[in-house]
Amino acid sequence: MQCKHVKVFGIVQGVGFRYYTERIAQKHDITGTVENVNDYVEIYAQGEEQSLAKFIDSVTQGASPASHVEDYIIEELNINHSWNKFRTI
Repeated sequence: MQCKHVKVFGIVQGVGFRYYTERIAQKHDITGTVENVNDYVEIYAQGEEQSLAKFIDSVTQGASPASHVEDYIIEELNINHSWNKFRTI
């Protein structure tokens, strides 16, 4: 089990990015949150190593068809045992 904090920059607000991110998280059994923050999207995600890698790969390639990811930052976090699903904030 791993936990990551991901900041995604580019055209990621107002294009369905959070909705698609939540759907991708459900597909890969990822728990955590996604929310718009200033001019980027912030994701807290945790799951099994391979599932989390696939999730992050999908999200950073552009979760929604109308999005365009220009850059992203990923940092490792401690596991959050209170998360039991993935939700949009």
